[in-house]
Amino acid sequence: MWGSFARSERRPAKAAPTAVLALALVLAACTGETFQRGYVLPDGALEQIPLGASQEQVLLVLGTPSTVATVSGEAFYYISQKADRPIAFMQTKVTDQRVIAVYFDKSRRVQRLAEYGIKDGKVFDFVSRTTPTTGNDLNVITTIIHNLQGRGS
Repeated sequence: MWGSFARSERRPAKAAPTAVLALALVLAACTGETFQRGYVLPDGALEQIPLGASQEQVLLVLGTPSTVATVSGEAFYYISQKADRPIAFMQTKVTDQRVIAVYFDKSRRVQRLAEYGIKDGKVFDFVSRTTPTTGNDLNVITTIIHNLQGRGS
């Protein structure tokens, strides 16, 4: 009788470590992410570009522009966006946008510097990696409900 009692000790459940691991994975997936896209302006860089500076000086200080325009004089545009994704698997939302514009005169000297932010205009996607297609655009929840309805019939 005493021997069988000693052998029937309760062993720790193996499910506890698995549950802790699953909880850790769920919490890790819920942490938000911030994405920086495009040009990152170095601290103090704009102060190094006086009016009348050459295009070469601008390229040395700021580097290659994101895009170049030639409408009534040339302009360099340095574009950046900051986007946040609050939870993994959700879409990102643009929270900040900056366009540094360097305008040149006919002799390729800096005529004007400008900085445009998200408050100055429409948010634009300057790096689009999606191709629009026709048909329904289903999100995760709609897909799950659709799949559950298909099994019920």
